[in-house]
Formats: sequence, structure tokens, C-alpha cells
Amino acid sequence: MLAESPSELLEKKARLSAGGHDRAQREVTHIGLALFGGILVLNSYLAARFFAAAIDPFAIMLSGLIGALLLSLPIFWSAGKDLIQGKVYMNELVALALLAAFANGEYRTAGAVAFFMLVTITLERKTAIGAEAAIEAVVRLTPRVARRIVDGREEQVDAFDELRLDDVCRVRPGENLPADGVIVSGTSSVNQASITGESLPADKAAGDEVYAGTQNLTGLLDFRVTRIGTDTTLGKVRHLIADAERSKLPIMRMIDRYVGYYTPTILMIAALVWFFTSDINRVIAVLVMSCPCALVIATPSAVIAAIAAASRLGILIKDISLLEIAARVKAVVFDKTGTLTEGNLEIARLQPAAGVDLAELLLVATTTEYHSNHPAAEAMKRLAREAGIAWRDPEQYTEVAGRGVKAMFAGATCRVGRETWLRDEGLDTSGMAATLADPETAAMSIVFVAKDQQVLGWIGLRDALRPMAAEAIRQLRELGVKQCCMVTGDNETVARSVGAKLGITEIKAGCLPEEKAAYVRQLHEAGVLVAVVGDGVNDAPALTAGDIGIAMGAIGSDVAIQSASVALMNNDLRRIPFFIALARKARLFMNQNLAMGLGFILLGLYFATIGIVTPVVAAVLHSVSSLVIIFNSARLVRAGEELQSREA
Repeated sequence: MLAESPSELLEKKARLSAGGHDRAQREVTHIGLALFGGILVLNSYLAARFFAAAIDPFAIMLSGLIGALLLSLPIFWSAGKDLIQGKVYMNELVALALLAAFANGEYRTAGAVAFFMLVTITLERKTAIGAEAAIEAVVRLTPRVARRIVDGREEQVDAFDELRLDDVCRVRPGENLPADGVIVSGTSSVNQASITGESLPADKAAGDEVYAGTQNLTGLLDFRVTRIGTDTTLGKVRHLIADAERSKLPIMRMIDRYVGYYTPTILMIAALVWFFTSDINRVIAVLVMSCPCALVIATPSAVIAAIAAASRLGILIKDISLLEIAARVKAVVFDKTGTLTEGNLEIARLQPAAGVDLAELLLVATTTEYHSNHPAAEAMKRLAREAGIAWRDPEQYTEVAGRGVKAMFAGATCRVGRETWLRDEGLDTSGMAATLADPETAAMSIVFVAKDQQVLGWIGLRDALRPMAAEAIRQLRELGVKQCCMVTGDNETVARSVGAKLGITEIKAGCLPEEKAAYVRQLHEAGVLVAVVGDGVNDAPALTAGDIGIAMGAIGSDVAIQSASVALMNNDLRRIPFFIALARKARLFMNQNLAMGLGFILLGLYFATIGIVTPVVAAVLHSVSSLVIIFNSARLVRAGEELQSREA
């Protein structure tokens, strides 16, 4: 999908706003005409029933005719447009039923049928079509005006058309942020629920990231713009919502495939009823009862409710067909660092080789890792900063995926990475073997440091487990997920230590990114549906290899949204069992809705054929069936409220 420019986004925002206003005006007009038509039809019924002797029959008939025409015209108009576009939908069946009623002089019947059908169509429009409204709501989160700071003064600029990267903007308490950025000055609490689904505000200070569409609650913030327009996190969320709404489940595609046969079949049944009974009311009842409204909205209503519940908790689904797969997942593969653990590594031990001091070891390590954003590199830089050691900018820098980094400075080739990699590069690490025998190193991630052909020592790092990781694994097992696996580039001892704390027994350690993907493919080839959970950066190959790729903490991450099927906008692992449980509920509700919709149609056709159901009763039953399905699906919207309440 091509990214939209800020001006295009602005135009779309204006169109959405104007379109929403025009749409609201049309809705009011349609409702007004429907109510007026309904009153005329009701007046005709009451006059014929109670005042037939006192009122001119022509006046009674005229009231019913005008009311029926007002109510029928929108249906005739929609049916005509469908036929011109080559589509056959429920409008054609209703239009035929109304024409039959008009031809037979049953104006009041036509009016009553049209009234209840309009009620059903309105309900379907409000409930089953949510994409445009969802996108419009997302666009509205971003304010139109931004306060840009120029030479110490505030100036108001158009947030979509005039704001540029590296501009510094000011946001006051109660205002939404106009773009993604990094705080330059100020502290505040920011409500990020629109993106992450977290119920509690996040505390922000200088250096922290902030996101477009989130609300500044307490303090004055100045931030430097890093992403604008559709490049912002909110822009990505908007595209994900749109993509999810456009996608279809297999069962929806099947309904679309066979809907072309439905109308001819119903018309044949109606013709047979007319041939054997010559009762036009039975024919009208058959046509009305056969309208597949309930069947058509059975799946979309459940899907939209599920997407709404997931989005509220910061779970963004790129394709709704994934709900079908997620409901049948039997294996979940987790990355370790940044997924099951916090990913904020801390230096646990510095072990220099003989004749090397700690300052030199740390200086070479941080200088080599100068351009790396790996958590291990960040931990080294934090410690160097605290120790007052100033690292340098290397002359050359190369990153070897899954192994380490190499840099050139001061005429020396320096390496920081795995022991196996240094050995492959021809370096001798045997002199450090004795120091690694210490039992304390078993739970550490070890990174070796070398300068030219000399091994300077190693650095031990430790990572904390995510607070909810063990609970998430337990919930997955309760849901019947048979395999909870962990793949990591870390060493076997560290991986086993983490797995033991979380109850994960299937562990594959020392994996390169391509080896993680190969392990996932191996599970898949064994006939198991696999969900892969990673941080969306070095796990991209594995995320793509799984049946479902779930990117943890995908807020602001391009790689996560591109490579994963599902993006979690926060780091609470309990979202994963919730997503699987939600998918199963959605599938159950879809099946319930389809069974109820089909049951209404089949029973209604039978009773209409034998004359028990009249046209008006058929219209009422038709509306009732749609309402039952809509309310059944609406139960999904509240899914996850207990998770939010526990967080709060």
C-alpha cells in the first residue's frame, strides 16, 4: 500500500468530516421520511379497522398508498442500483415482494413490509459496516493544529500539511499529540490507550518517545517530531484497521461465491407457491422471509465485534482470516530476549583477560557497539556512562546477524559477540575458559570482546523475566495449546534457566535468525498450526514463517507491522492467550449466528408456504432475526474487560 502524503491525509480528513456530515444529514432525511410513511400506513390501518364507516374508503386507501410509496422508494432505488452494477442482493427480493403487493392492491401490506425492512437495513448499516467509521475515528485522534516552537516563540501550523521532521512542538495538558516524537523537555502522564490499550497513563520525561493521537494529561511537553502523517504509529494503526476490515474469512468468501444461486432458487420457490396456491400473500411472505439479511450479517457482525474488542486492548489484526487460524493454534513459539524477558539487559559481570584492565575492556566494547541498538550494547553504554568512560565513533562498522559486531578504529579491528563467532574468526578464547566455569555465569548471557587477535575478556549480562510471562504460559496451556516453545540466540544454560522459571520445556538455544525460522517451519511441516511471538526485529524471519506472527511491543515499529500478522501495541504477554480465546469465541459466535440465520429462513419459508406466516409477520420476523444475531455478536465487544480491570 502506497503511503499518503500529509496533504492527501489532510484532504481525506476533510472528506471524511464532510462525508460524515452529509451522511448524517441523509440519515436524518431517510429516518424522517420513513417515520412519516409509517405514520400514514398506520393511519390507514387504524382508519380501516375502527373508522371504516365514517371515512371515505378512497382516503383510507390513499393514506396507505402514499405511506407505502415513501417507504418503498429507498428499497426500489437500492435494488435498481444493484441490478445496474450486476449484483443480486436482498433488495431485489424485497422489491419483488413490494411490487407484488402493489399489483394486488395490498398497499398497507406493502407499507408495513417496507417499514420493517428499512429498520433491518438501518440496523445492518449501523452494525455490520464499521471500517469507514473506525478509520474516521482514528483520523480524528490526531489534532489538526500543532504548536511549533520557532526561536522560542509558539506558532500554530497545520499538523498535516506544514509540520516537518525535527520540528519542536509544544503540547499542553489535555491536548492530543499531533505527531510521533521524542520529548525534549517537560514531564507528564500520557494516556496511550488509543494505541496500546493500556488502561493506566504512562509517565513521560525527556528522552521518552510519544505518539500521535495520545493525550497529554498533566504537564507541559516540548517534543521533537520524528514521524508525521501516515508514517506515525497511529497512521500504521489506521492502515491495519482498514486492511482487516477489507479482508474476509473463508466462510464469508464461500457465502459470496454461492449468493448468486440464492435469488434464482428463491424465485423458483415463489413461482411454485404461486402455481399451486394462487395466493399472492403467500408469495409475498415467501419473498420477504427469504431475504438473507440475518445470514449475510452473521459473520461480519461477529468479526467486527472481535476486532473492536482486540483493538481496545492494543491487539491489531492485519487480516481477519487469521481469526480462523488463531482459533486452531496448537503451538506457540516464543523468542526469549525482549519477549519473555524485559529486554533491558544489565551488566552483571566484567571479566578482563590477564593484563587487561576493566576500563580498556569497556572502552573497546562500547566503541565497537557504537552504532548498535541491541539491548546488550545499550547496557554497555549505560555502564560506561556511569563510569565516566567516553567511547568513540569507529571508522568502520559491520553487524553480523545473530553473531556480533565488528568495527575498525585506531588502526585495530575490534569484535564483540559470541564466543563461537570469535573462534570462527580465528581467535583463541581458551584462556578465558576457567573464568566461565563459575556457577554464577550459568544464568548470564556472555559476550566476548577482542582487539585484533587478542581476546580482551568477556561481559556477562542478565535480563529480568516479564512479570506476566509465567501466567501467560499457564493460560495458554489451559486453552489447550499443546506446545509452548522457546527459541533464542542465547546459550543453552541461560535458556534452560529461563525455561525452568516459566514452565517451558521445549527449548532451542544458540539459534541464528534463519535457524529460528527453520525450527518454526519444522513444527509447521509436522502438521501443527504455529503462532510465533517475537520483538519484530531480529525475529522477522520466524514471524513470517509461522502461521501467525505476533509482534510484541510493536508500537512505532515498522519491521513488526510488516513482518507480523498481529501486532501487540504493549508488552503484556497475557494478550496472547486472550487473542486465541477471542478467536475461538468469534468462531463459536459465527457458527451460532449462521445456524440461527439459516434456521429463521428455512422455518420462515416453510410457514410462509403453508400460509401461517403473513407478509407483515414475515417482515417482523425478518427484523427480529437480524436483531438476535446483532445482539449475539455484540457480546464479543465486552471481551477483555476483566483483563483491563485487573490492570487498572
